[in-house]
Amino acid sequence: MALHYYCRHCGVKIGTIDALELESEQLGFHRLTEEERLDMIQYIPTGEIYVKTICEDCQEALDRNPDLHQYEKFIQ
Repeated sequence: MALHYYCRHCGVKIGTIDALELESEQLGFHRLTEEERLDMIQYIPTGEIYVKTICEDCQEALDRNPDLHQYEKFIQ
């Protein structure tokens, strides 16, 4: 199983975790609400998981411009 982390705003690949067995508690997924899980985690039939997160550059942009929180994608 591989977990692929991508930025939800700019789409940059942040990283990948290759592991045979990981529990949702180890990844922190158990702390998410059902709505957050549906929004952030995509399970692929091949066993791979894609997780939407936020990269450092987009986080810095949000910190400098809080009004950008209203947009799903703000980097063109």
